Amino acid sequence: MAPDKPFGRTTVLICTGFFALLCCCSPQARAANNYTFARDAGQAAPVSYYDYIIVGGGTAGCPLAATLSQRFRVLLLERGGSPYGDERVENMTHFERTLSDSSPGSPAQRFVSEDGVINSRPRVLGGGSCINAGFYTRASDDYVREAGWDIGAAKQAYRWVEDVVAFQPELGPWQAALQRGLMEAGVAPDNGFTFDHIDGTKVGGSIFDAEGRRHTAADLLRYARPDGLDLLLRARVAKILFNVRAGRRPVAHGVVFHDSEGRMHKAYLNAGRRNEIVLSAGAMGSPQLLMLSGVGPADHLRSFGITLVLNQPAVGQGMADNPMNAVYVPSPSPVEVSLIQVVGITRLGSYIEGASGSNWALRPRSASGNHRPPRNFGMFSPQTGQLATVPPKQRTPEAIARATEAMSQLDDSVFRGGFILEKVLGPLSTGHLELRNLNPDDNPAVTFNYFSHPEDLRRCVDGLTVIERVIQSKALENFTYPYLSVEDMLNMTADFPVNMRARHDNDSRSLEQFCKDTVMTIWHYHGGCQVGRVVDAEYRVLGVDALRVIDGSTFNASPGTNPQATVMMLGRYMGVKIQNERLHAEGLARRKL
Repeated sequence: MAPDKPFGRTTVLICTGFFALLCCCSPQARAANNYTFARDAGQAAPVSYYDYIIVGGGTAGCPLAATLSQRFRVLLLERGGSPYGDERVENMTHFERTLSDSSPGSPAQRFVSEDGVINSRPRVLGGGSCINAGFYTRASDDYVREAGWDIGAAKQAYRWVEDVVAFQPELGPWQAALQRGLMEAGVAPDNGFTFDHIDGTKVGGSIFDAEGRRHTAADLLRYARPDGLDLLLRARVAKILFNVRAGRRPVAHGVVFHDSEGRMHKAYLNAGRRNEIVLSAGAMGSPQLLMLSGVGPADHLRSFGITLVLNQPAVGQGMADNPMNAVYVPSPSPVEVSLIQVVGITRLGSYIEGASGSNWALRPRSASGNHRPPRNFGMFSPQTGQLATVPPKQRTPEAIARATEAMSQLDDSVFRGGFILEKVLGPLSTGHLELRNLNPDDNPAVTFNYFSHPEDLRRCVDGLTVIERVIQSKALENFTYPYLSVEDMLNMTADFPVNMRARHDNDSRSLEQFCKDTVMTIWHYHGGCQVGRVVDAEYRVLGVDALRVIDGSTFNASPGTNPQATVMMLGRYMGVKIQNERLHAEGLARRKL
């Protein structure tokens, strides 16, 4: 008997909950960490002094602050609030709520690139580790060597991070089938579970534990010396202060920040030539703050009336976002709700991953069981106005309500299945970032130029051909409909409202066009303050003193299949290096006296 065919052309338009599938199982409440050094910025003194001022309590800033606080007085300024007690962060079942929440208090701040791709940047202590899909994997040894890091010290820093935030996931049937399917497709060998970046198929780590609780970079602050750290939440840094004297290099010596009530505060470096300010505000925030402070392309800054401190044309350049494309695989069998757990590291320049979920976009029943509220489709929901089938000028509340209602009438079986996705290595395509205005809370304008380099497009096509072989593998036969061809699935996916770009009729016939039309972010954007262009090999900003940038904005390429492990490692690695070099230099100075 032939299986039922629930997937017509009218139903495929509703499968918009890609990111909701990254949720996990049952909710688990977690008490806030008792960080005695944390308080709201409104309680800060009007003027304060520190050995180190770190701007950005994110994926790099937290481990960096924890490390430096062991011996020095550190101020950590985070523009968002605490992740502790926020179920949107801690509970994976609410993952999509964070990304679809566009309110000022959301841990995720949405932005749309000039390319028309919807994205998010973090606005919470712990940074991107609070709003991502949780996949944890190290960079390759080759990447570490090319970055100029000591391999032994880097591995020690990775282990320091992993002792707190990394776990081995347990595979369910769908993820296990994906693992076997990748092997059938030739992505070999099977490397089992490992944090390491190795060609072939592997099970990676997760920052979600066995109970479904998220562990973030904020958890690394447990390593901090309480007397050595002041952490201010909801502290919005407006600019870096420089001492500028004729004939001398500008010297960073303080920052201006505002609390949630708009009151201004200033923090300065203590006297001492080795004290520093460190930007760890991410690939969007760090180049933006340099420009707002007068370090950047001269003509661009002058157009906003910003006093020029240093003409640095490379600030904001080299922006890149790893393009992601996915294929939706409807399943006749129930599938577990899973995070990205399995990855195929191909030799073609692309990475293959998958996620599944039998409950994305499902409607929770009311207590009486008689009423089912409308579905919320997460980041791309019609409720947030991103429905591609409703033209932008027609996205009235009434039109969106009609689209939402139509989706809500569909049977839950339509939403059962998984996504297999590919991410392009690198990438080689790059763009730039510019200011929109003088408000540091607003998103700057960023262009990533997806697939402008032909090699990236080739890698995407090669990755999609691997996905086709995985879908057609024996391993996935229980999770695919025999009457649905890969071309049908490509057509389904091409109709999803995943971005704001135009669609073409030949998406399923031309994989190149499919790549361009259905490109999404995987939140691995980087660049803007790259090593060798804006900072030196020690992450010191070129042309000024007492200022470094330590975060993903310094990367020339995204590390591994997911950067968060390496960004956390970098915070720890550079904290140890700065501390050791300073103690060594000061020890030598004392002996010379």
